[in-house]
Amino acid sequence: MADTRLLTLVWVRRESAPLLTIARMPSERERAEEGSTVTGIALVGCGWVADYYLSTLSNHGRLELKGVFDRDAERQARFCAHHDAPSYRGLQELLDDPGVDIVVNLTNPVNHYEVSQAGLEAGKHVYSEKPLAMEMPLAEELVELAEARGLLIASAPCGLLGETAQTLWKAVREEKAGPIRVVYAEMDDGLLHRRDYREWVSESGNAWPYKDEFEVGCTLEHAGYYLTWLTAFFGPATRVTSFASCQVPDKQTDLTLDPATTPDFSVACIEFDGGVVARLTCSVVAPFDRSIRIIGDDGVLSAGDCWDYGAPVYLRRRTALGLKAEKYPRLAPFLGVGTRRVPPVRKTRFEYGGSGADRMDFCRGIAELADAIEEGRTCRMSARHALHVNEITLAIQQPELGGTPRPMRTRFEPIEPMPWAR
Repeated sequence: MADTRLLTLVWVRRESAPLLTIARMPSERERAEEGSTVTGIALVGCGWVADYYLSTLSNHGRLELKGVFDRDAERQARFCAHHDAPSYRGLQELLDDPGVDIVVNLTNPVNHYEVSQAGLEAGKHVYSEKPLAMEMPLAEELVELAEARGLLIASAPCGLLGETAQTLWKAVREEKAGPIRVVYAEMDDGLLHRRDYREWVSESGNAWPYKDEFEVGCTLEHAGYYLTWLTAFFGPATRVTSFASCQVPDKQTDLTLDPATTPDFSVACIEFDGGVVARLTCSVVAPFDRSIRIIGDDGVLSAGDCWDYGAPVYLRRRTALGLKAEKYPRLAPFLGVGTRRVPPVRKTRFEYGGSGADRMDFCRGIAELADAIEEGRTCRMSARHALHVNEITLAIQQPELGGTPRPMRTRFEPIEPMPWAR
């Protein structure tokens, strides 16, 4: 039964309106005080993203940090000193700690498989940064290992659990824009190699790992943000048609990249079970754009940034005048139609790491995993869902390896929306 303290509202105006969930969502700390079991977590990796996790840990009182470990002793020392975090002398000491229920794998993507495997073999549940693994057979091995041992493994990103994604999903379910036909999703970060990335430093004083970022590539790093939304909204993908290219091989860095040809641009057309088709672009060369448009027979749903849990969601109805406004956008103000930006009806209520538009509760995914463990249910960020997203991402990143279009082999069970967004 839904918590009586929760309030969910979708506000729809005649032509265009923000669709933001209003929710009195009890904090994880409140829930812990009401009797939820405290879950011990340990972080492996103290690099750039680890600061974001520690900055949002206070939102979830049921999560107790037992300690952290990084193979770089200096990086670990800086991180622990800044956050006053306990530390382990080695990975094995972390894995041997009986107080650790969940290993949080925040290492470089090339090390995800090794660390997650070690966690599972030690009898720990695992929450991994994306992707599960750099190769599909390794990702499948992790999921099978977890299932064989009765453990859960989940993968970031957890933006699907955010207010913007949940609101957009609710509007899709209620057909606010009518039957959905097409989705345009963008993950373009601007001309990254021309920015001052060498000077970027995290909260704890660790440099942005630009060599790793360029070698792994924007698709493996960023495609999952929208792929998790799209697959949750529309079900498993059946086929992926993709193109990927490296437009700036050396990225004008002072280091030798290996490989130097990792795609910095990709575009994919993804077909889903129910017939919806999505186009997803990822790049670090095109102008900054993290928007999504979900296009239906009766309207267009849109949001400006999947990295902002409080980004407004808009609906533009496709009335007769609205269709005319689409063709002649300058007439829209005179016709009284078109998209109108309205201030958000609710701002996010959590502490977050980052600045600007990157309002993301990084620890929400770990909290969801902890809830699933305690309640004995399937995690909303299930292993099979993460595996499916992993398969799609690799199909986009490496179209030459499996051919294109490429049929998807993996599947997952339908995902439940958050209780406060039903």
